[in-house]
Amino acid sequence: MIYVYRVTAGQEKVVLDMLSKKVKKEALKIHSIAYFEDLKGYLIVEGEDEVSVRQAGLRIPHIKGVLEKPMDVKDIEGMIEAAKPAVLSISKGDVVELVSGPFKGEKARVIKIDTNKDEVTVELTEVAVPIPVTIKANTIKVFQKAADAKQN
Repeated sequence: MIYVYRVTAGQEKVVLDMLSKKVKKEALKIHSIAYFEDLKGYLIVEGEDEVSVRQAGLRIPHIKGVLEKPMDVKDIEGMIEAAKPAVLSISKGDVVELVSGPFKGEKARVIKIDTNKDEVTVELTEVAVPIPVTIKANTIKVFQKAADAKQN
């Protein structure tokens, strides 16, 4: 069953660490703990029963309680899909625009993709000397796909 902890907003990662340590130490019947950045103030927990989930949350600061109604997998599928890395939609040769960092607004061409680290190496195109820069995949947006550029 999937249950939801209400936690203090901004403390989700702290609670996640404490909760996972407690589950390992006391061998509680909790199978997984999920934290989504888009879902502020909540942690999603998969456990065998409500008693196990409530017991795991006892005496952990910042946990305000457990939502009474358990969730179904269908309810969180959208969040899981949204949490997939942005690297999947980017391919080598794509022209991208940097949306944050020191090169914000610059256009670049993707030369290497590291799916393990969720990083992309791009070469800035609108500069005198092409500079390869390695950045996180969530700091860019696709401006033009490589296949579209070849057709033009």
